[in-house]
Order: sequence, then C-alpha cells, then structure tokens
Amino acid sequence: MDEEMDMDAPSVTLTDEVGRALNCYIEHSLDVEGQEYVLLLPVDSPVEVFAWQEDAEDEEAVPVEDEDEIDKIFPIAKAVLAEQNLILKRTAVTLTVEGDLPEAEEEEELENDEDEEEQEELQLLASFYYEEQEYAIYAPLDPFFILARMDADGVPNLLSPEEFQKIEPMLPMLEDQLFDGAE
Repeated sequence: MDEEMDMDAPSVTLTDEVGRALNCYIEHSLDVEGQEYVLLLPVDSPVEVFAWQEDAEDEEAVPVEDEDEIDKIFPIAKAVLAEQNLILKRTAVTLTVEGDLPEAEEEEELENDEDEEEQEELQLLASFYYEEQEYAIYAPLDPFFILARMDADGVPNLLSPEEFQKIEPMLPMLEDQLFDGAE
C-alpha cells in the first residue's frame, strides 16, 4: 500500500452500534439518489481471528465471529501481537492492529476456501492457545473496504441490510471506477 497516497486521503471515524470507533480513509465517494455513500479503508490493518477445528481427516480454520468468544480471547491475542510491536484494537466492524505488519511470506498465507470465486488470501501474524483451543490471527492481503452512508453532518454510518441491498447492484461500477483510477 502506498502510504504517501493514504496520507492525502480525508479521514473519518466510523462508530458501530456499541460505540466502538474505527478511523478510516475515504477512498471513494458516490452519490445515489441524493444520498452520499463512501468507500472506507481502515487506517490500521484489519485482522481476523480463526479457531482451528479438527475433524477426522484434516484441520479447518473457522472465523471467530461470536462477540463473547472474542471478549475471552482478546487479552491473550493482544499480548501475543504486542510481542511483535503490534497493538490489537477492538474497533467497529473488524479488529485492527496498529503497527507495521511483517512482510508476507508465501508459506504463511492461508487461503480461506469458503467460496472458490471469493477466495481471500491471509497472512499469519500469530497463533496461540486458549483453553486447549488453537487460535490464529491473520491479516487480509487484499484491501478491506467498508461501505458507509454519510449523514448531513459528514459522519459515516454503517448501512442497514436494506440499504446495502439497494446499493449492492452498483458496487461493480464503483469497483471499476476505483481500479481504473488506481492504474
């Protein structure tokens, strides 16, 4: 990622329903029927926590999405990442880390094979155990965009499922504009 380019992008703070904040750069703005929507990119690096599940034949990494489970493992995950000079944060939408991520090495990547077309490549940052369960913290190698609606005060708001369904058909056009502008 070109950090100099990001420094010039305007930034906003996105807040979720429980009051967690996430500082983001505004990557793109789009007007739909008089309403401004923005494509946001978190300032800090998003991360995902996976639990390794074993079945009879192999291991599978399953994303940890339960808030109670995240609450339980968060202090350990934070301590493990602190050993790498990374600060784990409980932010809106996703967990993030502040600090310089190590260079990605091919053997550390996890290909999340939920759907072949939407395969996400991830970089292993750390792994740890909690109550005999193995967990791993990964950073997505692709940009992590968040779609939000701007209110009259210039504050971004997460979309309701209904709003997302309304704007979703326009996302390919928005992606084309983004990637054409990046070339």
